[in-house]
Amino acid sequence: MDFMQIKRIRRLSCATFAAAALFLAVGGLLFADDEEIKALPDGPGKDVVGKFCFECHGAGNFRKVRLNKDDWSDQVADMVDRGAKANEAEMAAIVDYLTKNFGKDSKVNVNTAPLVELKVVLGLSVKESQAVIDYREANGNFKAPQDLKKVPDIDAAKIDAKKDMIAF
Repeated sequence: MDFMQIKRIRRLSCATFAAAALFLAVGGLLFADDEEIKALPDGPGKDVVGKFCFECHGAGNFRKVRLNKDDWSDQVADMVDRGAKANEAEMAAIVDYLTKNFGKDSKVNVNTAPLVELKVVLGLSVKESQAVIDYREANGNFKAPQDLKKVPDIDAAKIDAKKDMIAF
């Protein structure tokens, strides 16, 4: 084998490795999206949200905000303007689902909320939010606010201040 043949094999090997890495990365993102969809609250419209909203972004975009129905409607219309292919009925289902689960008066389910939702909506630090996630993974679901106060490194005053926004 001459030098040029070895060089071509190396280039091919690098290209094959890069393609495999890309495939695994994309596959990992798709798997994460499936898990993220499963973690959303059940109810009418969940499947439509999964179908359309997760084409471009994950739940982090909407889990960290609490909007009223008009504002969610504006957000969904904006997504359609940007290229989302939802029809009128699907758009209505998305708006209704988001309003019910992430509306102005909706609560944060601490048993399913990702870090960003715990941090932004409940006002926990990144360290506290991660501690909540780690604790629930190790000990199971929370049942009451006092269960949250057992989490190491959490500020109990923050839990007391936001207790009306917490669901289990």
